Amino acid sequence: MGKGDDKMGVLARAKEKFKEIIMENKLLNQDIMISARGLSSEEAIGNPKRDDFPLLTGKEVMIQAEFNGNYGQAFTDHPGNFQGDLQEIIDLPLENNYQRGLLLATINAVLRSLALAEKTIHCKNEEPELCAREMAKWIYDNLNNIDKIGIIGYQPAILEACTKFFGAKQLMITDLNQKKIATKSFGVEVWDGSKYNQRLIQEADLILFTGSSIINGSIDGLLKMISDYQKNYFIFGNTISGVASLLELPQLCFYGR
Repeated sequence: MGKGDDKMGVLARAKEKFKEIIMENKLLNQDIMISARGLSSEEAIGNPKRDDFPLLTGKEVMIQAEFNGNYGQAFTDHPGNFQGDLQEIIDLPLENNYQRGLLLATINAVLRSLALAEKTIHCKNEEPELCAREMAKWIYDNLNNIDKIGIIGYQPAILEACTKFFGAKQLMITDLNQKKIATKSFGVEVWDGSKYNQRLIQEADLILFTGSSIINGSIDGLLKMISDYQKNYFIFGNTISGVASLLELPQLCFYGR
């Protein structure tokens, strides 16, 4: 990473690398259109047995981009439809969650078409729960000296699976949803992410945080705190797949498609 790069945010650095890739592959010169739309909850996640996923409670929507027959998705709370070319995507100012979500879904779709990213599509039906169990088991089996786990971004299946492997007393979680804050889930109180992320990072041995943080712009602050406290971390979910591939960020996603 060059000296100037460390002052750029994660999304800005990913966008620069993405621009280099599409220029190298001469994709801007091709008459290939990007189309994107918000998916229904059934299209995005299928019909899982549990009904407490954010996609099912209306807090988040999955936006899907199609590029040359390949698909990429991203979580956002600001979905919208789009039809245009890659140059229009590159020119987006990234001032809001709609624009950032559109760029991320496009990065996922284009990198998938070039075989440079995997798991760009959300898992469905019972797979989110299976993924959570596998994630918790993988952490338990592969990481040493993990006493406390901090989760940033309420994902009920991951929280429940981790409590089963590590115990509720070993878990901390934050979220920005006011309806979740100060409630208990699986024996773990949900803290206010706007106030307590630093405390969670300071006290936890391992941080798991949602890839949706790149949509709302919080990822840069989280990574800085994680670096300051020298903590291990993984980002979960398919939203971050393309960016994780571009920037070599540690990601856990076992059932993404």
